[in-house]
Amino acid sequence: LYFSAQEGMLFFYDIKGLQYEMKICADILQPISSLVFSPDYTTLLVVTDQGTIYTYKPAHSGEAVKLLDACSSCFLAADFLTPGDKYCVSVTISGEVQVWFLEDGTCLSKLNLDIEVQVN
Repeated sequence: LYFSAQEGMLFFYDIKGLQYEMKICADILQPISSLVFSPDYTTLLVVTDQGTIYTYKPAHSGEAVKLLDACSSCFLAADFLTPGDKYCVSVTISGEVQVWFLEDGTCLSKLNLDIEVQVN
């Protein structure tokens, strides 16, 4: 079970029967707004309140890697494009939808919805 705390810490609960162990995975240094696993559960997208997107690979137990940084408008949400885990789609508060190549953070496509976006 992965979860985040208000101060930007990414935690993992290793649950085995009635026993559990909590581990700190990464310190993002910004409040985390959402966590999304890739379809094959190899990569976790971490979106912050400030609009930055990180990737975290649980099998590598390393640090979270900053993939995308907020430009003129904060990223509101992100998710993987399936099948696979090579691409993600993001939406900004200003209504810009973007498709990203996760390996190097290249923006492959974008579409402006010309409307402000909100998450409910």
